[in-house]
Amino acid sequence: MSKFTAQVDARIYPPKDKHNVIFDTFSKLSKGEKMELINDHDPRPLHYQMLAEYTDQFEWEYLEEGPEVWRVVIGKK
Repeated sequence: MSKFTAQVDARIYPPKDKHNVIFDTFSKLSKGEKMELINDHDPRPLHYQMLAEYTDQFEWEYLEEGPEVWRVVIGKK
């Protein structure tokens, strides 16, 4: 069983849809659940957006930092 409740492989979505899919997935998590985000570049802009919109509501941990794949665990507090 995966340690993640959900996984988003952002590489398969068009750029205009990526953040919507990620935020939708995050919003469906219950407190204490985690999702894995996989991307082809550093999702730092997403992190900044989440800091603005979900202040103190999430945890962010890099599992892999490129150069070809970035993996991040996003947990809901």
